[in-house]
Amino acid sequence: MFIYVFRFSIIVICFCKAYEDLSYKKLATQSTTSTGGVYSYVASNAVDRNETTCMRTEPMGPNSPYKSVWWKVDLGGKYNIQSITIHFKSYGGYEMQQRGRFAGFRIYASNTGNVNGSALCYEDKSQLPPLYFTTTCTASARYVIFYNDRIDGVTYPEGYEVLHSFPTELCEVIVMGCSALGVYGVDCAVPCPFNCRNNMCDIQNGNCLACEPGWVGDNCTIKCHEGWYGDDCAQQCLGHCRLYFCDHVTGLCDKGCAAGWTGSFCNETCADGRFGMDCFQNCSSHCLNDSLCDKETGHCDTGCEPGYTSENCTKECPAGYFGNDCRSECSGHCLNNEVCDYVNGACPSACQDGYYGKQCTAVCREGFYGRNCSSICSPNCSTCHHINGCTCHPGWRGPNCSQACIDGTFGIDCILQCSSRCLNDSPCDKETGYCNMGCKPGYTSKLCLKEEGFAGGAIAGIALAVVFILAVIIVVVYRKRKSNYICGRSQSSTC
Repeated sequence: MFIYVFRFSIIVICFCKAYEDLSYKKLATQSTTSTGGVYSYVASNAVDRNETTCMRTEPMGPNSPYKSVWWKVDLGGKYNIQSITIHFKSYGGYEMQQRGRFAGFRIYASNTGNVNGSALCYEDKSQLPPLYFTTTCTASARYVIFYNDRIDGVTYPEGYEVLHSFPTELCEVIVMGCSALGVYGVDCAVPCPFNCRNNMCDIQNGNCLACEPGWVGDNCTIKCHEGWYGDDCAQQCLGHCRLYFCDHVTGLCDKGCAAGWTGSFCNETCADGRFGMDCFQNCSSHCLNDSLCDKETGHCDTGCEPGYTSENCTKECPAGYFGNDCRSECSGHCLNNEVCDYVNGACPSACQDGYYGKQCTAVCREGFYGRNCSSICSPNCSTCHHINGCTCHPGWRGPNCSQACIDGTFGIDCILQCSSRCLNDSPCDKETGYCNMGCKPGYTSKLCLKEEGFAGGAIAGIALAVVFILAVIIVVVYRKRKSNYICGRSQSSTC
């Protein structure tokens, strides 16, 4: 008995200098409780720090309905565990028998209280365990679970008790560690590294048990490599962030999305009709045949509707052009030099004189001229120009050549004077200037310009002929200037 107290005292002193007893008088439970004898064999006996009181289960084994046993303690919170010590029940002279009974046990650290999903701290294999057992278990957990079994049909190592059923008896289970969270070291005073997940680290060396998302390394000080993020930096960025890689912790694109992408992770393409960075921009409504623009660039890859140009089809045709790709040139015959419609080339109000049609490209039909080609040339016209109308036959005048020359005048536009030598002052022919009634006495020739019997009459006749020719030239020049004046006002390219 003295030897037992000495050994137990040494253990307690050593633990007190290092870590804290986390299991003392904490809530303990077990699979079954032995009901035989005068003593109480409840689960809490293993955490009262009294070696004379032990927990005991109902027997398990070949002659028992129980094929496994468990005992667990709830530490009352999640703590960093350093070691677990178990004092098995010792019977003098039966040490090997007891060791064979306990052989094969396992210890789990758990946050749920169930064996499934818990971390295995220790598993007893072929060697028989000592009755005073200690193992290092660096874990962050709320529950510590003892488990053992004897399953029918399973071959166990030599020395294991398999012939008879037996109870499990634990006198003390001592869980040592730090009661404060986020610390490590023999005095539980050194803070865990900053990026340890849940602020939990190895209680002895301070290495993080796991890292917060976005960090790796023993102390979780290494940032994820560019293009990776999350737990253990195992997730790859989707590659559509604007300018930078995704956030190494969350995977989000904090600077926004590259052109054509949207969503927190920039893994969603722009909705139809939108484009650009974060899909903020609307596509032009002038893509050909209402086709969709490119979600990255906004370009109308199929072309533009008539009247629009540029890659995004956002610019109207420049003045003077219209239609597909703005390749068509306006007619230049819109009234008052107005610019034609940039979509269909139509003149906004009307056409210049001499033209008709929506685009004012058609010349008046022969015999018509003027505004909307509504004026009709007279039969007295020698020519009918589609813009300025008639050039009169000799003997006619007026805008439409509908007025005959007044008596005493003749020729083109009636600008020539009849000879004063026509017989009886009769009017000359209004087309030719001839004195159809004859000449006054002493004169001859059709124009009555030649004096009878006077040699100089021939010279005078020649002179009058020259005057007549000059008059014709003057008329031609006059009409040419008149025509140029009218064309100048109409600014027609066909004058």
